[in-house]
Amino acid sequence: MTNSLRKSKERDTFRKTFSSNRNNNHQKTGNKDDTRQIAFEAICQVMESSRSLDIAFETPLARQANIRDRSAAYRLANCVLRNKGSLDAVIEPFLQKSPPLQLKWILLLGSAQILFLDTPHHAAVDTSVNLARNNNLARFTGVVNAVLHKIIRQQPQILEGIDRARLNLPNWLWQSWSKASFEPRKIAACFDVEAPLDLTLRLGSMAPEGGVKLPNGSWRYPASTKVTTLQGFNEGQFWVQDFAATLPALLLNGQPNEKIADLCAAPGGKTAQLIQTGGKVTAVEKEEKRLRVLNNNLDRLHLSADIVHADATKLEYRDYFDAILLDAPCSATGILRRHPDVLYLKKPKNIMTLVKMQRNLIHSVLLYLKPGGRFIYSVCSLQREEAEEQAKWIESLPGVKGMPFEKEEISFLPQALTKEGYIRTLPYFWLDQGGMDGFFMARFCRL
Repeated sequence: MTNSLRKSKERDTFRKTFSSNRNNNHQKTGNKDDTRQIAFEAICQVMESSRSLDIAFETPLARQANIRDRSAAYRLANCVLRNKGSLDAVIEPFLQKSPPLQLKWILLLGSAQILFLDTPHHAAVDTSVNLARNNNLARFTGVVNAVLHKIIRQQPQILEGIDRARLNLPNWLWQSWSKASFEPRKIAACFDVEAPLDLTLRLGSMAPEGGVKLPNGSWRYPASTKVTTLQGFNEGQFWVQDFAATLPALLLNGQPNEKIADLCAAPGGKTAQLIQTGGKVTAVEKEEKRLRVLNNNLDRLHLSADIVHADATKLEYRDYFDAILLDAPCSATGILRRHPDVLYLKKPKNIMTLVKMQRNLIHSVLLYLKPGGRFIYSVCSLQREEAEEQAKWIESLPGVKGMPFEKEEISFLPQALTKEGYIRTLPYFWLDQGGMDGFFMARFCRL
């Protein structure tokens, strides 16, 4: 499916869903529109409280909403975050002074529906006005009405001359990625391509119909695919895992009966991969909520590991494991295709805090690993401080030797192999097929 067809299909879905929701909500609650209220509250939490979009959808209103309304709200909030810079540039000329933050979010939600989702104009304006009225911003309803009508009158020319790619990425990330030669304009282009659904199969399982097999063994499905409706989901025949996210466990190359640790293991996709190698897998997870996710996922897949609820820097293992996978906590800027909120959750000052945390984990890995054992360090980050620079630091540690990846190991994605022997995937790799997450991985041996 071409990008234009994808976007056309997405707009049609929005238009039908939002029009239906508007009518249904009007009949049930007068002027209150739960879909847009949920999206509004989510944007407030992401932008004002640095909460992830997923956590922002844990509000009582979002949890009580039906699946259709909740999904529509998520798509709307996601659209605003993907296009925030462009939307800021659109509304700014129509405002005489800086608006209150919550009024700004309402204007962004309204203009996103008009410019990118083809919501009927009257629905976009009326529901935005009501959104202001229902959130203690009644004195600004005239502003909302006027600004959105001006956008409607100037559509579609209003987007001409706006450098959407440049504006939709925060400046510090644009500068960082330019310095790293990651072509930020291409990264921003990923926002115009809906991320597909990638599945990893449990051994012996058949892939559901409608997918395309990828060279690593994953199966890729259209972005609109709902995983829970696929045949085999309830039976635990597969799990959701982006193509790039499969590479660290795949390249660790676990062997039968090896003692293997997956540190920071939730949600469990990489743990499941390691179990299927026949190794004796220990999965470590510190956070209780994420531990429940890990347990639930492995239960559904009918896979088992030695699950340890602990801080990965405080384990009692010494010289124990043959191989360790450390997919470390990071800024997660590489997963912006599915999670554009990550662009606004981290700031430059956060990166060095994360680097320090990662180094503490790396020191622990070296304690737990047998002499001669190997480990892979990986992050879903596009920040060199957490990736390439971190790998160089690891290589400088006493008793550690780098184990560069060979081109034969990554023959299906040769552009990911760096001159240092690391692997770096970028969101625009395979973009015509839906792209992939941005990941970094490096391999080492304890002497």
